[in-house]
Amino acid sequence: MALAYIDENGLHLPTYPEVLAKRTAEFKSIFGADVYLEADSQEGQMLAMLALAEFDLYQLAQSVYNSFSPQTAQGAGLSRMVKINGIARQAESYSSVPVTCVGQAGTVITGGVAKDKAGQQWVLPSKVTIPVSGEIMVTATAKEAGAVQAAVGEVNTIATPTRGWQSVTNPRAATPGAAVESDATLRARQTVSTALPSQTVLDGIVGAVANLDGVTRFKGYENDQDEPDSNGMPGHSIAIVAEGGDTREIAQAIANKKSPGVATLGTSSATVTDKNGMPKVIRFHYSSAVAVASAVIIKPRAGYVSTTGESIRRNLADYLNALAIGEDILLSKLYTPINAAEPTDGKRTFDVVGLTIARLGDPLAAANLVIGFTELAVGAEENITVIVSEG
Repeated sequence: MALAYIDENGLHLPTYPEVLAKRTAEFKSIFGADVYLEADSQEGQMLAMLALAEFDLYQLAQSVYNSFSPQTAQGAGLSRMVKINGIARQAESYSSVPVTCVGQAGTVITGGVAKDKAGQQWVLPSKVTIPVSGEIMVTATAKEAGAVQAAVGEVNTIATPTRGWQSVTNPRAATPGAAVESDATLRARQTVSTALPSQTVLDGIVGAVANLDGVTRFKGYENDQDEPDSNGMPGHSIAIVAEGGDTREIAQAIANKKSPGVATLGTSSATVTDKNGMPKVIRFHYSSAVAVASAVIIKPRAGYVSTTGESIRRNLADYLNALAIGEDILLSKLYTPINAAEPTDGKRTFDVVGLTIARLGDPLAAANLVIGFTELAVGAEENITVIVSEG
C-alpha cells in the first residue's frame, strides 16, 4: 500500500519513521540486505535527509488538504475559505468611550487627547467645538488597538491642554475593541453564518448580526408565548443583545430578517426603512458589562511557587471574559481554570480551600452569580484576589 493515500475516511499520511523505514528497505533491496545504513554512515545520513524531505512534502500536502475545510484551515487559508459564506476575518478594532468635555463656550479643541488613570490615551474627534451650554459629549477612540478598558470616570485627564477646555470625564464605561479575529473565533462565526438561510427566523437574525463589523459577541432571545417570560419579555417579541457594532447596521440587519408583526425589544434603537420606503423603529440591547470580583484561598503544598497565584488570577479573568452574553457564573466551573494554573501537569502544589465571587462592590459569597440576559461578565486580574493560607 502507498505511504500516502486518500479514501472515504480522508487523507492518510505516514510518520517520519515509516518513511525512513520504507526507503531503507528499498535501498537494501538494491544494494543488498547487509549494507550498513546506521546513523553514523554516509549512506544512512543521506537516506535520513531524503526521508525528511519526503516527509516535509507530506506535511505540505496535509496543509493543502486541510485548507479546503473551514474546520481545519488556518490563517490565510481560513480567511479565503470563509468567503464562501459571504464573511471575512474581522480586522483589529479600537475601544471607544463617550466623554463629556467641559469648557468655555466657543472653545475649539483640535486634535484633543484625553488620558485615563492607567495612562492610556483616548483620541477625540479631530475638531470639537464646545457649545453655549459649556459641555459636549463626544466619542473618544483608544489610541492603541485591542480591548483597552476604562471604567466610569477613569478617563479624566486632559493630555493636550487647550485654552478654554477645562475638564473631561466619561459617564459610561468603554466599549472594548478587539485584536485581529483569531482562527477559533472565525470558525465559530462561520458556523453561525450558515444560519443566515435557516428555517428558524431567530437563527437568521442572529447570524446576520454576528457578521457585522465590530460585533464581538451576540445573543438572541424570543418569547413566542402570549404571556411575559422569565426575562420580562412580553409575548410575541424578540430581543437581540450585541457587544459592539454600529447601531444602525444592527437595526437594519434585524429589520431585514425579522417576521412581520414581531416586536423588537431593547434600550437602543434606530429608524430604518423597509423596501417600500416606510420607516420603522428597531430596538435591541447593547450588552452591559458586569465587573466580577473573586477571592481564592489556597493552601500551598510542596513545590508551590509565588507565580502560581498570578496564573490563577490570569486564568480566572480569561475564563470570565470568554463567557457568553447572559451566561451565569457557576462557582463549581471556576475550579477548572484555577487548577489549570498548576505549573506542572499531574503535580499538585496547592489546594483550594475557599472560593467566593460577586459583582464588583458587592459582598463576596460562595454561591453562583446570576447574570442578566442582557449582561456580560467581565473579568480583570486586579479584581481577583489570591490568598495564600498556611492554616
